[in-house]
Amino acid sequence: MDAAKGYETHLTEGGKMMVTLAGAMSTAELGVSLAEMIRQDKVHIISCTGANLEEDIMNLVAHTHYKRVPNYRDLTPQQEWELLEKGLNRVTDTCIPEEEAFRKIQQHIVHLWKDADAKGERYFPHEYMYKLLLSKVMQEGYEIDVKDSWMIAAAEKNLPIVVGGWEDSTMGNIFASYIVKGELKASTMKSGIEYMVWLSDWYRKNSAGKGVGFFQIGGGIAGDFPICVVPMMYQDLEWHDVPFWSYFCQISDSTTSYGSYSGAVPNEKITWGKLDIHTPKYIVESDATIVVPLIFAWILGW
Repeated sequence: MDAAKGYETHLTEGGKMMVTLAGAMSTAELGVSLAEMIRQDKVHIISCTGANLEEDIMNLVAHTHYKRVPNYRDLTPQQEWELLEKGLNRVTDTCIPEEEAFRKIQQHIVHLWKDADAKGERYFPHEYMYKLLLSKVMQEGYEIDVKDSWMIAAAEKNLPIVVGGWEDSTMGNIFASYIVKGELKASTMKSGIEYMVWLSDWYRKNSAGKGVGFFQIGGGIAGDFPICVVPMMYQDLEWHDVPFWSYFCQISDSTTSYGSYSGAVPNEKITWGKLDIHTPKYIVESDATIVVPLIFAWILGW
């Protein structure tokens, strides 16, 4: 509740908010609440893994083909192998169908990649996804209400997205396969370094006044990559007028530990030049698939 009230106060006082998505939040259907947060301008920029970027679209086009495995903790190696042979890739208790999800997106997005490649154009991973969704080429095959897709909400607003390490995703692997086959150039996809350069410019333009807050769901690269833009500018570029992140909340079930980014308490980030002494800091050690929708629902007044 403190974190939710702090989020609301930050927005009320004119601040902007970055939300970072780690884990499998798209497959956990965070879009049900996150899409409305985007539509109501309560999220101004997103950092996510390549998996979360694509898995919201996979859920959009293949939802009825997903398979629930409530007893996933009891599966034997043989049963896991049988899921693989059926083309079902498991994420905790939910299996994503390869043919209906991965390949359905691939057959459409590869045309966007090759078209850009032929024209010598270059785009970020999320920009290709936006082009795919805004073209509505897959619209007839949507299997959930479009209002529950955070990627559609983001595409319609052209919401800024940062995807560090996009290569570590199914679409990233597929893109790499076309390079190996000589059908695409690696340069057709803008890189993570270019995301960081772009983010430094965005942050400079949006951190005046109340500043930019950081709402971190999970840990990993989705959080660690973008939060480092502040010390990069302050320490490496020596731009000493760059403000720290002005709100911080991390929701994770990663327990406090040594050497772990996901398990580091917020105060540790002060020593890295990411947060100020006075930055409001919250940490919720719980399951993000439960806690985040509750916080978002409270902020939305649901």
